[in-house]
Amino acid sequence: MKIFYGVQGTGNGHITRAREMAKALAEAGVEVTYLFSGRDAAKYFDMEIFNGYHVREGLTFHTQNGDVSYLKTACDARPINFVREVKALDLGGYDLVLSDFEPVTAWAAKLGNKKVLGIGHQYAFNHRVPREGGDVIAASVMKYFAPTRRNIGLHWHHFGQPILPPIIAPHEPPQQSAANKIVVYLPFENPTDVVRLLMPFKAFDFMLYTPAAIASPSAHIQVKPLSREGFHNDLHDCAGIISNAGFELVSEALQLGKKILIKPLHSQLEQISNAAALKQLGYGRIMHELDAKAIAHWLENPHRVRVTYPNVANILVRWMLNGMPPVDEDFIEAGWSQVNVLQLND
Repeated sequence: MKIFYGVQGTGNGHITRAREMAKALAEAGVEVTYLFSGRDAAKYFDMEIFNGYHVREGLTFHTQNGDVSYLKTACDARPINFVREVKALDLGGYDLVLSDFEPVTAWAAKLGNKKVLGIGHQYAFNHRVPREGGDVIAASVMKYFAPTRRNIGLHWHHFGQPILPPIIAPHEPPQQSAANKIVVYLPFENPTDVVRLLMPFKAFDFMLYTPAAIASPSAHIQVKPLSREGFHNDLHDCAGIISNAGFELVSEALQLGKKILIKPLHSQLEQISNAAALKQLGYGRIMHELDAKAIAHWLENPHRVRVTYPNVANILVRWMLNGMPPVDEDFIEAGWSQVNVLQLND
């Protein structure tokens, strides 16, 4: 089987999910060509598993101080270049096209009448899952950004819908965690504002990961560059995370049993809806602004949730190799029957 796999590269969550799919596809002996779009080629890191991947400009959204800027997004968009990238993408000779909300691949497959499957969190919003913060623009983005004829949506809970659990690496929860160690990942916020927010909480050690190069201002705030290995090492033994409401990082934190405090990106339907789902499930806390009082309350609250998820990447690869039969109740139940939720208060 020969697959062309397009991955949205704007956020690291899509790439993290693709890494797990890449492992499962390689173990199954599937030949895969990867394409990433949405960020500068020089800003991808730890990409060895994708074996000479392709990069395109694609489409992306611009953010400023925790808010999506539709005006800047529109001003910086290059639609003519995007059309050229779509038309130039040759998908001939591939048995299947996969898209993790990647627009160049999805549109090239659609216009070329190729068999295409969407796999990702965004496709869960085709079903009746918690949804807030929507408007005409957001709804249009979800529908037309990376259209696919068939898709598999992923979420933290099934909500009675034909979707699957998250695609994340299987991890055993740590035997011991540092009670006062907190990982902070707020890439859409001004890092200076984040540092100022954390300064008063000197009883805690914050590992602040940011794409911006700024100095660590205090012994209890370590500012670190983006690094997959370093980040996961800190995530493994921390007590909790403070992050935007991206799907993949929250999924990993849930599987490791970490406390979660999220600040959804303003004007972004997916993140606002993720916050609503997290609150509904009781899996974490939400702050809608950078709020010192919310952080103080969360730091002192020991409640956390550990959710054990199955190896969904392997489930999907076996399903694809079996000819992608219709998604029925038995298929969905097989995935969710392996999920276990444990409430912790230590």
